Amino acid sequence: MGMFDLTGKVAIVTGGNGGIGLGMATGLAQAGAAVVLAGRNVAKGEAAAKGLGGKAVFVAADVTKKADCARLVADTVAKFGRLDIVVNNAGIAIRKNPQDYTEAEWHRVMDTNMTSAFLMCQAAHPELVRAGGGKIVNIGSVMSIMGAPHAAPYAASKGAIVQYTRAIATAWAKDNIQANAVLPGWIDTELTEGAREQVPGLNESVLARTPAGRWGKPADLAGIAVFLCSAASDFVTGTGIPCDGGYTIRA
Repeated sequence: MGMFDLTGKVAIVTGGNGGIGLGMATGLAQAGAAVVLAGRNVAKGEAAAKGLGGKAVFVAADVTKKADCARLVADTVAKFGRLDIVVNNAGIAIRKNPQDYTEAEWHRVMDTNMTSAFLMCQAAHPELVRAGGGKIVNIGSVMSIMGAPHAAPYAASKGAIVQYTRAIATAWAKDNIQANAVLPGWIDTELTEGAREQVPGLNESVLARTPAGRWGKPADLAGIAVFLCSAASDFVTGTGIPCDGGYTIRA
C-alpha cells in the first residue's frame, strides 16, 4: 500500500548491524528507504549493509559521543541528500544484582541505551525539520514497564527512553515529527544469548509467559518499523508499543 511506501526516504539505524536493529533496517530497506547502519564493529556493519543491498551503507560511529552523532548525520546527508527517519536502537545490558554494579557500569549502560538516543535526536532534529518532518523510533524494552532483579540500569535506561520519547513527541509535533518507542519482548539476539547463559531458567520462563509460545526474531520487528516510519503512522506519536508476543499482557 502507498501509505507504507518509503521510497525516497532516508533512515539512520543505530546499532543496525545486527539483532533488532538489523531486523528493523531490513524492513525499512524492503519498503524502499535508503538505510544507513551505524555501529562500532566495521566488519560486521559492512557485511550487514551488503546483505541489505540496494541503498544501504554502513557508517562507523560511537553514538555515545556527540561529535560522532553529528558526523553520522552529516555523512548521511552528504551521501543521500536528506534525513527522514532515525531509529535509536544502540543498546547493551550488564546483568548483576543492583548492589553489585560499579558506577562505571551504570554509566556505560545509561550512556549506550539512553544518552545515545538523546544525542542522536539533537543531531538529527535540524535535518528532519529541513526535510519537512520525519519519524523517530526509540527502542525501549518490556523492561520499560516491568522489573527484573538483574537489570537495574538497563530497566532504568529503557524506562527513560519512553519518557524521553513522550517529551520530544510533544516538543516537535509542530515540526511534523512523530516520535514513538517500540518495546521489544524477548528477542533471540546476541544480547539475549548472554542473558540465557547468565540467568538460570530464563528460556523456560520466557516460553511459559509468552502467549505466542516462542522467542521473537529480529524479523518480527520489521513490520512495526515500517509502520512507525511511514505515512501510515502520521497521527501516532508519543506512544510506547510492545512487540512481545503477548509477554506483557500475561497475568
